[in-house]
Amino acid sequence: MICRSFLLLLLAGLGAPQPQAKVPVCGYRVDEALPHDPAMFTEGFFYRDGMFFESAGMPGASRIVARPLSSAKPLRAVGIDPRLFGEGIIDWGDQLISLTWRDGIGLRWKRDTFELIGSFRLDGEGWGMTRDAESIYQSDGSSTLIVRDPDSFAARRLLPVTADGAPVERLNELEWIEGEIWANVWMTDRIARISPNTGEVSAWIDLATLFPLAERRPPADVLNGIAYDKATRRIYITGKKWPRLYQITVS
Repeated sequence: MICRSFLLLLLAGLGAPQPQAKVPVCGYRVDEALPHDPAMFTEGFFYRDGMFFESAGMPGASRIVARPLSSAKPLRAVGIDPRLFGEGIIDWGDQLISLTWRDGIGLRWKRDTFELIGSFRLDGEGWGMTRDAESIYQSDGSSTLIVRDPDSFAARRLLPVTADGAPVERLNELEWIEGEIWANVWMTDRIARISPNTGEVSAWIDLATLFPLAERRPPADVLNGIAYDKATRRIYITGKKWPRLYQITVS
C-alpha cells in the first residue's frame, strides 16, 4: 500500500509544472580599453563604417558625434536644440534617427553630414534604439520594447521583456548582436540578451567589475552604451561620462 501510494504521488508529480531554470549569467574579458570623451552623457551608441556614432543627453549639452576607433575627438558633431534632452540614435539608410527624452520629438539627420532634415511626433518617452533589416526597436524605460516602422516610426507591435517570468524594467540603450537584442538596464551593471521574437532574456552579462562603482568619480555615471562591429564581431561597452570604452569578449 505504501509503495502504491508513493507511485501515485510520483506519477502526479511528473505531470506537475516544473520550476523554470534561472537565466544564466555570462562572464567577460576585456580585450582593449579605448579613449572615451568624459563629457558625453551617453544615451545612444553604435558602430558603422569604422566609426562610433554617439548621442549625449542633458539640456544645453545634447549632441551627436561621429568619432574614430582610436580617438575620442569627433570627426563630425552637431548640437541638438538646447531646449531638448537628446536620447538614443540609430542609422537607417542614409539617415540618422534620434529621440528626445520627454520632449515628444524625434529628429532625422543626414548620416554623412549631420544636417537636420526633418522631425516627427514621438508619443511617450524616448530612450534607446536598435534595428534589424526591417524594424527599429525602441525602449522607453519600461519593460516593453516598441517595434517600429523606420520610415513612419509608427508602432508595429509591442515586445514585453521578461526574465524568469518577471518583467525587466528600465530597459535603456540597445544593440542588435547576432540575432539578439542586447539592452542596458538603467541603474544596473547588467546587460540583458533578449530574443526579438519572444522577449525572453536568454542570458545576463554581469559587468560590475568593468568600471566598478568604487572607482567612478563624479561626473562618471552608470553603464550605458553597447556597440557592435559585425565585420569583426567585436563588442564595445561604455557608460555615461566614462573616460574609457572597452572592447570585451563575452564568455
